[in-house]
Amino acid sequence: MSQDRPLVVTVDTQAVEHLVRFCNEQGHNKLFLVADPNTYKAQGEAVAEALKAQGFDVKQILLTSPEVIADGEHVFAVMRALDRTERTFVAVGSGTITDITRFVSHRTRSQFISVPTAPSVDGFTSIGAPMIIEGVKKTVYCHAPIAIFADIRTLCAAPQAMIAAGYGDMLGKYTSIADWRLGRLLWDEPYDEKIAQRTLDAVQQCADNTVGIGKAQPEAVRALFDALVESGYCMLDFGQSRPASGAEHHYSHFWEMKLLREGRPAILHGAKVGVATVLVAGLYDRVRSLSRAEVADMLEGSTLPDRAKELEIIRAAYGSEADEVSRDQARFLDLTASDYDALKRRILDNWDAVQAIAAQVPPAPEVARLLETAGGPSRVDQIGISAEERDMAIADAHYLRDRFTVRKLARMLGI
Repeated sequence: MSQDRPLVVTVDTQAVEHLVRFCNEQGHNKLFLVADPNTYKAQGEAVAEALKAQGFDVKQILLTSPEVIADGEHVFAVMRALDRTERTFVAVGSGTITDITRFVSHRTRSQFISVPTAPSVDGFTSIGAPMIIEGVKKTVYCHAPIAIFADIRTLCAAPQAMIAAGYGDMLGKYTSIADWRLGRLLWDEPYDEKIAQRTLDAVQQCADNTVGIGKAQPEAVRALFDALVESGYCMLDFGQSRPASGAEHHYSHFWEMKLLREGRPAILHGAKVGVATVLVAGLYDRVRSLSRAEVADMLEGSTLPDRAKELEIIRAAYGSEADEVSRDQARFLDLTASDYDALKRRILDNWDAVQAIAAQVPPAPEVARLLETAGGPSRVDQIGISAEERDMAIADAHYLRDRFTVRKLARMLGI
């Protein structure tokens, strides 16, 4: 088990009191609080006042940009606000605030404490900080918080869209685990069955509480938050994001990068992931419907993609970020004809196993129903993504990571 796990994770109605006691007992006397105006109002002000009342030296920054994202601009804003005093960071917020704080604290060789204000992402316990670097969404490996203190009242009072986003992020594990198993079967990716099953158990915990999550009931929101924490632990224990990120996250990252390039408002990560999960589940529906004979015919007509044409497609889809994306795809781009033929044989020889993996993913209409019951979107038009942008992600998002997913399989099959 990783030694980077938080020392303490509490979810109750006394989060602030627990935080103050922890800082006192662990000797964290000098602190640097990071929040935005919304998260400061939700929990940050109470945290700052409680710490100061007990004599702690607290410095803080509120990130007041119209749109706070985990990128260089906001990292530098936090770095500029630092003094020369060694401090423990306190991230008061959800995914973006946590990732910015995780990155800065790691780069300054400091520790950080997480105070979540919404159950919207699974990254609270993760070592990875998803960052926008030169326009490309990349996971930068940093460290986990030393402690997490969540107030269940604050979590339940979060906008329903953020609660539903956390649910969407979790539902995406249905397809991420299936993709991981495909990667192990067909692409020899590192894999851990115990971690895969732990992730699926966490997803089921959310599915069992769907109605309550949609109504922001405390027990159900607690179950969601616990599942998000467990998903983060799974990434932490495996050492990377593979248990929690498959084709559904690639679609989400593609849309996020496109919105950023075009200066359009961001969309909640989990909302994008949930919608993308419906689309990816649809691919698994199609895989389940194919007989081995049909697959043999499809693979017979599948030829090695032309490397030069692939690079042209990447340049057209990713513009200035194309070189970075191409480097991530080196293993695929460098396949020889014999490599490709061997991969086709491997798919056909293991088709029963592929279908068994696909059978573990709920049908796309069921995924959509679950998302809607939790109060979240299930279609691209509900999150401001056009049908054309949907199709672009389906065609080109698989280039974003060196991972074998159902989208790469579907491409080889011509579906």
